[in-house]
Amino acid sequence: MPEAVPTVMLIPGLACDAELLAPQAAALGRAGHAVHTSLAHFHGLTLPAMAERLRAEVPGPLVLVGASMGGMLALHAALQEPARVRGIALLGSTARADTPELVALRRQACSLFAAGRMDEVLRANVAFAFHPNSARDPGLVARYLAMVLRAGAEALIRQNEAVMARPDLRAQLPGIACPVLVMVGEADQLTPPEHAREIAAAVPGARLEVLPGAGHMLSWEQPARVNALLLAWLGGV
Repeated sequence: MPEAVPTVMLIPGLACDAELLAPQAAALGRAGHAVHTSLAHFHGLTLPAMAERLRAEVPGPLVLVGASMGGMLALHAALQEPARVRGIALLGSTARADTPELVALRRQACSLFAAGRMDEVLRANVAFAFHPNSARDPGLVARYLAMVLRAGAEALIRQNEAVMARPDLRAQLPGIACPVLVMVGEADQLTPPEHAREIAAAVPGARLEVLPGAGHMLSWEQPARVNALLLAWLGGV
């Protein structure tokens, strides 16, 4: 019997919901792909537990497309059950663990979230999340703030704690045997291009794409380019 067609599973980033990857879901659906968006990162306390939940959402083979924290989950899921994963696309993600300095910053942010100061922290984060040109787009910034505020302080804290506790996966990257596409915005300050380059260099046959005019939110900042790259890559998976 022919093998089942893989489901393309879209995995948004920290405190983000399906809206983050909505342009990609629409384009992939129009092209005839079976698409499922996972919100497993809103359930569970650790990345491995979230990845297990993610794998249970859809039967059969998977192609995992993860943005930021979603990319971390994609790597965990692929390492947990490599036989099911036919491909991995990482959008602005990393295989590294947090540095002590970044852990301290996250803990400080979590304290502010718990104190009811979400809006203050998120507005300060805009300059890091977007390319400078995008950060001047009031409509785009408003969409971002509304999406993260929808998640709420509790989810923000829980997901940050899971990300802070994650292991460094770089030593396991050479064992990934499926096709891997790594995309990163040229101005990504949260997961800089060097993080993408080291993933692409470590995974055999991985493809790297650095997107001009994009920061960390490349799925919104350069949706047409991201969609075109995903569709072309999926054609060879």
